[in-house]
Amino acid sequence: MEAPQIRFDDGAAYEEFMGKWSQLAGDIFLRWLDPATGWRWVDVGCGNGAFTEMLVERFAPVAVQGIDPSAEQIAYARERLAIGSVRFDVGDAMALPYADAAFDAAVMALVIFFVPDPAKAVAEMARVVRPGGSVSSYAWDILGGGFPFAMLQEEMAALGPPPLWPPSVEASRIETMRALWAGAGLVQIETREIAVTRTFADFDSFWKIAQTGPRLAPRLAAMAPGDLKLLKDRLRARVTPDAAGRITYGARANAIKGQVPA
Repeated sequence: MEAPQIRFDDGAAYEEFMGKWSQLAGDIFLRWLDPATGWRWVDVGCGNGAFTEMLVERFAPVAVQGIDPSAEQIAYARERLAIGSVRFDVGDAMALPYADAAFDAAVMALVIFFVPDPAKAVAEMARVVRPGGSVSSYAWDILGGGFPFAMLQEEMAALGPPPLWPPSVEASRIETMRALWAGAGLVQIETREIAVTRTFADFDSFWKIAQTGPRLAPRLAAMAPGDLKLLKDRLRARVTPDAAGRITYGARANAIKGQVPA
């Protein structure tokens, strides 16, 4: 039986929890990808449209198609980008509802480890991109400690609850990505690491946002008050505020790009 596809259904909460991290990593990723303007794009697992918005603002695509399994996230994305060249649909990364060679580029931002069958998703992206077109992705280096809230998960694990990894977490490794892209018949494959930092006004701001995580929130809510306080204290001890009380810490992603054979 296939593992259920994980969905995030609150676009506004996801924006604070992960959308801003996505844009930080996405900025570096897009400069590395360096695509042409005027392309037709498909953003697979587009979520609330945070990355899609960057594509539209920077590369003047002739058209962008976003697709995600969450109707709620798609509704948020449609409000975010209410322009004619962008369309959002509810759908499955492993069975894209588009014709062969319909796009110049396919991208998957911070999604591949949530897809039950990553190989199928990469093959689908390759199928819907024209010969010579681009297929790319970036994903948090979860197993290498690169997830933005890895520190929180480590402290939770120290108190009992083990880390809750996505079903296809191995797909976030660079070597696994390379194998997936090669297995889909893609060529000119390149990879790189992406390191980013984010600053919060103070520890309480960081803590508030950390508790909104779609998968972390219910686990934190289920903790006994004493354990939750201990978790917060342990986390506070691991971060060092600057003179103004701000908290800055980093995350790391792995990125890959390749081409459909011409």
